Amino acid sequence: MTPALRVSALTKRFGTQQALGGVDLEVAQGEFFGLLGPNGAGKTTLINILGGLARASSGKAEIMGFDVLRDYRQSRRALGIVPQELVYDPFFTAREVLRLQSGYFGIRSNDDWIEHILFKLGLADHADKNMRALSGGMKRRVLVAQALVHKPPVIVLDEPTAGVDVDLRQTLWLFIQELNRAGHTIVLTTHYLEEAENLCERIAMLKQGRVVALDTTRNLLANTHGQLARLQLSSQSDDTMLNSMGLKRLADGQLEFEFQHFSELEALLAKLRLAGLQVQEMHLQEQDLERVFTEIIRRS
Repeated sequence: MTPALRVSALTKRFGTQQALGGVDLEVAQGEFFGLLGPNGAGKTTLINILGGLARASSGKAEIMGFDVLRDYRQSRRALGIVPQELVYDPFFTAREVLRLQSGYFGIRSNDDWIEHILFKLGLADHADKNMRALSGGMKRRVLVAQALVHKPPVIVLDEPTAGVDVDLRQTLWLFIQELNRAGHTIVLTTHYLEEAENLCERIAMLKQGRVVALDTTRNLLANTHGQLARLQLSSQSDDTMLNSMGLKRLADGQLEFEFQHFSELEALLAKLRLAGLQVQEMHLQEQDLERVFTEIIRRS
């Protein structure tokens, strides 16, 4: 089956600055894929190349088998992008914006689909309001609706929930998951790593324009060694001694201990008892994607 998205040896330079340094990436049709990385990693540059807003210095990018340069009409038609920035036309209502957006793709008489999108994104009661009168969260919903109005098989969400309320996040993810189940490919970039952990089947991590990790979410979590214990002691103690036991003091005053086997935790508790220190509180937690992400980026 033709991949939904494929980039090969993709590079991009802005003068002497390298934004992408040879990215190879393939996303299958119907995947929910995460594209993560710190600020400046090259995520938005990659998305801009896919959407035709920037031209790669070298390499190749395809959407549903269509080259973004040679087959630009077909590739644009196959892709819907929700940008980070709140970009909107202040002279139209939300419904008018969606009708105009449909016209850019040569689509007429799709009012039923527009109404469906407005309803699913909680915009039905605001559809006839001028864009200037909408809150930031409502404007964000309209941007999502614009990306979906031509029913693209591939949807790219670039920080779609940045700075928005919990209600929009829940509404958005319910609808996006519904579209994914219907066969749409979703590519998500986000700094809310719990979203990526809960939604994405596979994840690529970028750093300085290069892919430094690419695997299923499950494998990324499983291959990061260790569990964590957070402890609160009943009395203060010397950090040098605690460090020698493998304990690390956190900013909130709690102590953190990373271990692979519970026998290590038992040995720590025994050492604390011998030192006359009593554990007042202890919480165990599995590795989460945020910690995995931090470790991979630091190690890279």
